[in-house]
Amino acid sequence: MAWLLVIVAGLLETGFAVCLKLSHGFTRLWPTIAFAAFALGSFGLLTLALKRLDVGPAYAVWTGIGAAGTAIYGMVFLGDVVSTLKIISITLVICGVIGLQLSGSAQ
Repeated sequence: MAWLLVIVAGLLETGFAVCLKLSHGFTRLWPTIAFAAFALGSFGLLTLALKRLDVGPAYAVWTGIGAAGTAIYGMVFLGDVVSTLKIISITLVICGVIGLQLSGSAQ
C-alpha cells in the first residue's frame, strides 16, 4: 500500500509541475489553484508513505515518476522538443529508479 501512495504522489508531482508552468508565475488563478492542490496531495501522500518506507528509494521513485511524467507530458501536450537523447534520458531515469527500488529493502 505504501508504494501505491508513492506512485500516486509521483503522478500528482507531474500535475503540480505542469500546473506550475501553466500558472505563468502564479498569475493565472485556476492553474495556481490546481498547482496547490496537486502539490499538497503529492507531499501529503509521500509523507504517509515515508512512515513505512526507506526515504532513499521512496524519494527516488517519487521524483523519477514526477520528472519522467513531466517531461513526457511536456513533449506530448505542451510542444516541448522531442529528441532521441531526451527519450533515452527519460528511459535511463526510469531504469535508475527501478534499480534503486530493487536494491532497497523489501518493505
